[in-house]
Amino acid sequence: MVKRMSAVVEAILEMNDDQLRSGLINKAEHEKITIRHMGPRGLGLSSPMNGVEIRAMREQANMSQAAFARVLNLTVGYVSQLERGIRKPTGPALSLLNVIRRKGVDAILIDDHVDSKPQGESGSEQGAAA
Repeated sequence: MVKRMSAVVEAILEMNDDQLRSGLINKAEHEKITIRHMGPRGLGLSSPMNGVEIRAMREQANMSQAAFARVLNLTVGYVSQLERGIRKPTGPALSLLNVIRRKGVDAILIDDHVDSKPQGESGSEQGAAA
């Protein structure tokens, strides 16, 4: 049996959405109100996945287990256990895997190829004394 929200709760949630859109409250305040009135249904829960799906995502990204583990900040052994179905992903690992499922591995990769020179350095020694 699904419990229907009361008209008052629906009005509160609608007003809450309007306040967020207009900038009167921030996202954290919006979520606090939403979760309080909707309970666990208000949370975007991650979908469970099995080892075959995890391995397929890793192979789709052309990554070894070691590379995939590094991207997810997991151990290689844990990734191996996930793929073999010995363990099921939970918590942050499950959330990241769901992001990869929806948006691809590029959505969580960090670009480490940013120019590492401090600003103001140009490679040429302009103005250097002879």
